[in-house]
Amino acid sequence: MTKFELVILAGVTAVTVSILGCRPTTSWDLALSNDGTEDWSTNWYLEGDKASVENREDGFVLSAGPTPGEDASHAVLWTRRSFAGDVKIEFEYTRLDTMTSVDAVNIVYLQATGLGSEAAPQDIAKSAESRRVPTMSKYYLNMNALQVSFATSGPGRSNYVSARRYPATSVAAFPTETQLQPVYEDVNLFEPGVTYQISVIKTDEMLSLSVVGAAENQEFVWDTTRLPALSDGRIGLRHMWARSARYSDVRVYVRNKRAN
Repeated sequence: MTKFELVILAGVTAVTVSILGCRPTTSWDLALSNDGTEDWSTNWYLEGDKASVENREDGFVLSAGPTPGEDASHAVLWTRRSFAGDVKIEFEYTRLDTMTSVDAVNIVYLQATGLGSEAAPQDIAKSAESRRVPTMSKYYLNMNALQVSFATSGPGRSNYVSARRYPATSVAAFPTETQLQPVYEDVNLFEPGVTYQISVIKTDEMLSLSVVGAAENQEFVWDTTRLPALSDGRIGLRHMWARSARYSDVRVYVRNKRAN
């Protein structure tokens, strides 16, 4: 940006003239809109043989399989298209399950791609068959992606919000190697039957989760400046075993930079 100022003194009056050069501005452009009532398979595809998606008048319901502790009962719902650059996903979320017997989380995956090998091609849709049993390690060992965990529950650990960057080099390394800081503990949100407005934003500099509820609003932020950048990929919704929730008014935005 260039700026030139001309000041003319006339008595006690000063007049300033500014000439501004081209200045880049940014805006969020709507790339996907899904109120949840139309056929879900138009915009999404499902991984997990025991999982299901049901369209209702107030949104679509994503349900994992019924058996706590069973890998085959996980579910992942992916967007059919990929999204490049800075992205934002917004949706209304209502937890429907009350499962607390086994630790389980909901996850948003951001800009997921495969590692580019024969077993994990860059286009993750090409390897979807290998994830009919959607074991967690098939994702974090074979994908570049960001993960945001929310609506966590279970007897071992519950009510936290966290983020991770894939891939991990091994199953043993996953818990510490992929973890972003901070991890937010004792989060008083995501009560069953309560609707929350959720917004997840990913840029090259930061990742954030904003939650607006009837009684409490919170924002969770992670610095991503030191992480390898993610430039393009699919967005996914993961439910671990026995978890179920309704999603409505799902919108995905991409940020465009323009010169004015």
